[in-house]
Amino acid sequence: MAIFKRKAGIAIIEMHGVIGTAIREPEYSRLLERVEQNRKIGALVLDIDSPGGSASASDLLYENIRRVAQRKPVVAYIRGLGASGGYYIACGASTIVASRAALVGSIGVIYLRPVIEQLLGKIGIELSVFKAGRLKDMSGFWRHPTDEESDKMQDLIAQTYDLFVSVVTDSRRLSDAEVRELATGELYTARTAQERRLIDGQGSFNDAIDEAMRLSGARRRIKRLRPKRPFMERMTPFGRPGSQWQLLAGLTELAAGGLYFMEPGSLGYGLTQTGRD
Repeated sequence: MAIFKRKAGIAIIEMHGVIGTAIREPEYSRLLERVEQNRKIGALVLDIDSPGGSASASDLLYENIRRVAQRKPVVAYIRGLGASGGYYIACGASTIVASRAALVGSIGVIYLRPVIEQLLGKIGIELSVFKAGRLKDMSGFWRHPTDEESDKMQDLIAQTYDLFVSVVTDSRRLSDAEVRELATGELYTARTAQERRLIDGQGSFNDAIDEAMRLSGARRRIKRLRPKRPFMERMTPFGRPGSQWQLLAGLTELAAGGLYFMEPGSLGYGLTQTGRD
């Protein structure tokens, strides 16, 4: 008696919002590991709509996406915005497709740090700082950096920028010079991005699924995967998408300072999106 094996299906993971707040790296990395190990999944489609976010979280997600792509086809679909870290994670895929009205790129690094020295002075608050290590407080929000500290920080930014360039160079098979010419931090339309080989094609989300089927031979059996929300988050209004608590949490994290693959003009958009239902 012949045994007929059913063809594998297609997994879809939505990645909407700021990376590090809405797109929480540990949760999405676990999802990607499930896709990599599941033999019933023949290909993965990433539904991306993100202005980017944390540089470290973007790189970790990129590595996990690339690991999946080494075992099965991964198609990244840029729905509306694939900017900075949003584009960075897309580079881990086998193929990148964007909607015709999508904006792609913003290849660059930004360092955000609030400086509230004047505010503290106006409200009569002074901070005593005790440290070991001459530059230990170089990222402190209570004062402006010195010239030496600014140079040190610029060096960190330059090295992180080089990492971004190398990722695009490797994934898109472009030269270092070609990528650096494009890596000005600006956004490109999908048409321009395709002309400059930052993406492979334009089309609808269904076109991305069709491409995943073509690359893998999988059937059109769709399985949407989402991170599980913690119990307390589901039971309280503070964890709901777009809540004031979520907005405050996102602002607090960004205000804490750090290196970001982030499109600054999309800050408000990203913080109000949680990427969850």
